[in-house]
Amino acid sequence: MRGHECVVIDHSQCYVGIKQGKPSIHYKGQDLSDIDAIIPRIGASVTFYGSAIVRQFEVMGVISANPSQSITRSRDKLRCMQILSGAGIGMPITGFARRTRDVDDLIKMVGGPPLVIKLLEGTQGIGVVLAETKKAASSVIEAFYGLGNNILIQEYIKESRGTDIRAFVVDGRVVGAMKRTAKEGEFRSNLHRGGSAEVIKLNKTERETAVRAARELGLTVCGVDMLPSDRGPLVLEVNSSPGLEGIEKATHKDIASEVIAFIEKQYILKQQNRKDRKAKAGQKL
Repeated sequence: MRGHECVVIDHSQCYVGIKQGKPSIHYKGQDLSDIDAIIPRIGASVTFYGSAIVRQFEVMGVISANPSQSITRSRDKLRCMQILSGAGIGMPITGFARRTRDVDDLIKMVGGPPLVIKLLEGTQGIGVVLAETKKAASSVIEAFYGLGNNILIQEYIKESRGTDIRAFVVDGRVVGAMKRTAKEGEFRSNLHRGGSAEVIKLNKTERETAVRAARELGLTVCGVDMLPSDRGPLVLEVNSSPGLEGIEKATHKDIASEVIAFIEKQYILKQQNRKDRKAKAGQKL
């Protein structure tokens, strides 16, 4: 509708050519050197390969809605939490360890049960467990460790009462927000887990927290998930490939157009910078 030609490309079927001064990407035998901009939609299970493809587009000078480095930062839940913690952004108390002998102190570190146990590689609420007692927490943690999984331990925010907030950030501003509520008997509010969504107006602190979280990770298009708490909004996760269907349905806003408008802006800036460089080169001659 905005006059652009759009194609959907499966990044897992792309392959790269690395050559001095001439990087390239091919897709099913077709050269993709004529692409102006990309909107990465990288699945959690293929973050490494997907980010490598995005990085190759960047090397070729193609505009990306999100930088490859920022995608990898956000996908690593531990790295994400470390970055946000260093920036002073509110979050649930979080613990990370690798040995079963450290479990008791780890549970104490996050305030004791009930507590939430998360797989580092989980998505859409998969691999998230609420442990209501110390014995249950120890059993689940030891089971995950026994299977070779890396996990995070987080305090359970009782006052959130099964709700969280998804703020959709584009180019440094919140363009839409919704409150998600878990279905009865469930503490995870993900829409993929049967949760419901409704439009919400963020307060100043919530809006500023979402924008800061996106900025600290270097993401220009993302969904910031926050828990309401007695000490303010607490960031749970920052999603670099957020879904549009749920938030557009809840807010009745055209969020997709906000993303396209951001890319148009970046393209205009790129063209202007190119003209400026040529003008300067002409003046030197």
